[in-house]
Amino acid sequence: MKILVINCGSSSLKYQLLDMETETLLAKGLCERIGIDGHLKHQPQNGKPVFDEDIALPTHTEAIAAVLDKLTSAEYGVVADMSEIGAVGHRVVHGGEKFASSVLIDDEVMAAIAECIPLAPLHNPANITGIEACKAVMGNVPQVAVFDTAFHQTMPGKAYMYAIPYEYYTDLKVRRYGFHGTSHRYVSARAAEMLGKPIEELKLISCHMGNGSSICAIDGGKSVDTSMGFTPIAGLPMGTRCGDIDVSILDYLCQNTGKDVKTITNELNKKSGVLGVSGVSSDFRDLSKAAEEGNDRAALALDMFAYAVAKTIGAYAAAMNGVDGIIFTAGVGENDAATRAAIGKYLGWMGAKVCPGCNAKRGGDRFINTSDSTVKIMVIPTNEELVIARDTKELVEK
Repeated sequence: MKILVINCGSSSLKYQLLDMETETLLAKGLCERIGIDGHLKHQPQNGKPVFDEDIALPTHTEAIAAVLDKLTSAEYGVVADMSEIGAVGHRVVHGGEKFASSVLIDDEVMAAIAECIPLAPLHNPANITGIEACKAVMGNVPQVAVFDTAFHQTMPGKAYMYAIPYEYYTDLKVRRYGFHGTSHRYVSARAAEMLGKPIEELKLISCHMGNGSSICAIDGGKSVDTSMGFTPIAGLPMGTRCGDIDVSILDYLCQNTGKDVKTITNELNKKSGVLGVSGVSSDFRDLSKAAEEGNDRAALALDMFAYAVAKTIGAYAAAMNGVDGIIFTAGVGENDAATRAAIGKYLGWMGAKVCPGCNAKRGGDRFINTSDSTVKIMVIPTNEELVIARDTKELVEK
């Protein structure tokens, strides 16, 4: 079965087509500036040329149609016609408490995704748009929703509840949800394979570190705590997000700047994190360069990030009463050896030791711990699209 994986944003659409008999990537691409002017980059994996041009994309429906046209075209295609695509898997950001696993999409599921819009107002509407666009172009081809939040539905109440009036939870669903669940799920399963043990016997800490970052405590294959909260702004300081702060800061800033809550919240989401501290960039590569050139604020931003990650790892080791493996994944986690080394300097107390030579190597799944480290440390490139495709195949075949 060939599965089309869709990750839909408000003005963008990322996609991959995978042959799930061999779990082989056939093509991938990105539609950008949907509703503005439009651009499509389509990358076949069979040696055919890349298509990378401006193209009119007034809505997501036209974007889906353009993707299918390229997937099936003589010049750029990887399948003979659309009938070869057996199903579509969609990344959906928020499933609230309704979804603890992936589901086949029907009218009831669409209504439930819409009910979660207040919890993810920037993401769920775009996800719904992508689903509706696929239905408009592809008809009755089965579609599956894979939720970022689903993996974390195994968290116990002591981890997901906030110490606020209880009716805010019962009436308004204010609780910790967590995100990046598909990534944490993939890398923890891969870590168990690398360690040669059943995941049910392992205590793992997964560090998804990119422009958005979260850490997850995974005990026996289940999420038991995670650093992002009610929204993705919580937890670690990130590229542009502030991470955990004293909530009274919001009121203080409103009173002393004349700005309203919406404006300050936007700044905490888009102008804070390592960008806000450094004044340089949200990109860790830029920060490293600036720090090497003597920029103290860039160095501080990097130090704050490493310190926050290490503190959270320590907290989750305590929460699980031990840890067998620590995983680094996503853009920074997979590629930034200096950040991994800086985090590793805090972890000696738990017997976790980073090997400098191993850490300096790039590419693929690998161990980066010393031979005498009592905790295994791994770098595992994440593959959320493969998880989405696997879930889609499984549900459709059932």
